[in-house]
Amino acid sequence: MNWDAITKYIVSATGQAFTARSVQSLSGGDINAAFRLQDSHKSYFVKLNRAELVPMFAAEFVGLQELARTQTLRVPQPVAYGQSDTHSFLVLEYIELGSSSPASDLLLGQQLAYLHQQVQPYFGWHRDNTIGSTLQHNTQTNDWVNFWREHRLGFQLQLAAKNGYSGRLQRTGERLCDELGGFFTHYMPTPALLHGDLWEGNVATDMRGKPVIFDPACYYGDREAELAMTELFGGFSQDFYAAYQDVWSLHEGYGVRKSLYNLYHILNHLNLFGGSYLQQAEIIIAKLLVEIDVNSS
Repeated sequence: MNWDAITKYIVSATGQAFTARSVQSLSGGDINAAFRLQDSHKSYFVKLNRAELVPMFAAEFVGLQELARTQTLRVPQPVAYGQSDTHSFLVLEYIELGSSSPASDLLLGQQLAYLHQQVQPYFGWHRDNTIGSTLQHNTQTNDWVNFWREHRLGFQLQLAAKNGYSGRLQRTGERLCDELGGFFTHYMPTPALLHGDLWEGNVATDMRGKPVIFDPACYYGDREAELAMTELFGGFSQDFYAAYQDVWSLHEGYGVRKSLYNLYHILNHLNLFGGSYLQQAEIIIAKLLVEIDVNSS
């Protein structure tokens, strides 16, 4: 990697001199390579991927700006994004991380509830982005059920069909999409600002004990979708959930709808990582269809 191009972007964005004196490879996610770029005074966090994926980093840059404007939860300050001859890149503030604690878990729950109180009169966002490396459509609409049907579950099912997952998944998935309104007969979501990809790996704590969130896939949607994902892969404490509920309690139907929302991420994992997620997706759909049948009888 020729780091000169990235250095020039940093200097242009910050207006401050910067010469990379060390580059440290960092462990992290499955999608991007990550590095710490450092001179004698300053460090930056840099993500790299293929050159043609610069729109993915552009959307993440704008998403971090959107989250930062709320002044609710700390995010890494976005510095620059761009493209070199061989790579796309995203440059962020480098944050020294510490250890989580019950106090930081409580604060995370409270601040996430405050983030969700940032609302718009529409669902979606002003641009598309990615969930992992999968395109995520954020077409603005006033109809949440249709948004979830077309731009979340329906889109992932279409990708799954292209990837060779047909048969039962498609039959039952299509039926679920047709019956989606049944989960919202007594519940009307508010279009809340969501991080969009909030699992344990995208949350940390800084050296002052304050929570930090990163790698967003922002849009305005039902806050239940965000809370559901925190439960999908574990890692969030009861202190976190109690603190959230103290600020803004959840609707009684959340216990059923969280499976509906997590199905989106399971389908995305199926499309990204392969057939080991197929059975899990089919089981979730079957259970949701039983709920529909019970509620309609």
